[in-house]
Amino acid sequence: MVLEYPIATEKALNMTERNNTIIYVVTNNSTKTSIKKEFEDTFKVKVQKVNTVLEPNNVKRAYITLKKEYLASEIAKKLKLV
Repeated sequence: MVLEYPIATEKALNMTERNNTIIYVVTNNSTKTSIKKEFEDTFKVKVQKVNTVLEPNNVKRAYITLKKEYLASEIAKKLKLV
C-alpha cells in the first residue's frame, strides 16, 4: 500500500478546490508512477500529474492533480475531508 492517508489542513483543502489537487502522505520508497497507479485504481479517476516532496521529518507527501473531467472535491467528500 503506497498511499497512507490524506492531508486535511486548510491549505490542502484550498488546493483541492482551486487546483483540483489532493495531498497524500505516502511511503518513502514509493515512486510517482506507483502513486498514480494506486490512486487511479482506488478512486477510479485519471491523474494528470504527481509531484512529491520529502520533508525534513522524513515524511513524503504526494500532490496528486486530477484531470479536468474529475473533481478532487468529490474525492475529498468520499474521504470525509469536507
